[in-house]
Amino acid sequence: MANESEMKLYLLPEDCMVQILSFTSPHDACQLSLISTMVRDAAVSDLLWEKFLPSDYREIIERLVLPIVFASKKELFLKFFSPLLIDGGSKSFSIDRATSKKCYMLSARELSITWSTNPLYWCWKPLLHSSRFPEGVELIMVCWLEIKGKINTRMLSPRTTYGAYLIVNLADRAFGLDSLPSEVSVNVDNHESKGIVYLRRNYANNRKQELEMVLMRHRVETLRSRVDTGGQERSLCEREDGWLEVELGEFYCDGVNHKEVTMCLKEVKGEHLKGGLIIEGVELRPK
Repeated sequence: MANESEMKLYLLPEDCMVQILSFTSPHDACQLSLISTMVRDAAVSDLLWEKFLPSDYREIIERLVLPIVFASKKELFLKFFSPLLIDGGSKSFSIDRATSKKCYMLSARELSITWSTNPLYWCWKPLLHSSRFPEGVELIMVCWLEIKGKINTRMLSPRTTYGAYLIVNLADRAFGLDSLPSEVSVNVDNHESKGIVYLRRNYANNRKQELEMVLMRHRVETLRSRVDTGGQERSLCEREDGWLEVELGEFYCDGVNHKEVTMCLKEVKGEHLKGGLIIEGVELRPK
């Protein structure tokens, strides 16, 4: 019976087998290639991996900062797993390993940061700590903190729910960032996902943090009433690359109606000074 089934497989034209495999995932296609040599031939064909690649992959290749060399479409697909700089180094592109969906990251230079061009308030500097971008920006001192990023859904994978994440670090001298919660939001076509976050590392028994809260308790309680605390309270999470991230919100990309996504973190109601926030960028990846 097994031999008969195998014979039927061999009778299928390769393009039919490619069509069948295209309804699976890249991971499943690689696993199914072990069934027979005929399936293996279909599983490595450029015709199949063309279907797995993003529909605009040729445009993405043209936008790369550094050219990549590949001998097959499968090899190209695998190279897209690693973030690659595009658009002069202001963004990065990759494919998510788990879902094969497109991921983008906007560098700090691609964001709209209030007063970031004023060297009294912000300092642009090389990023030496596991960053995909050559530079980022560090907050010297401001009372008005507002960071915005924008992207059009036409750049993203269709029929996918995305999360937007601000990637940051905290300098040793960081101050005032967690006196009040920052408001975070993602807005698409008047649909808003929002929350709040305290910009601090989640260290247990942080003595400095406890002391600051005692000294500012009355002022904090007075100012807290100004903050829109609607939405979920979020926290900074440590990443494998050593950076910290906070989810700004989520949205659904239907792939039909191209819309502008606006992502934001702001703390503008406290009127107190804050500094020591280092910004790498905003990452968009499937949830």
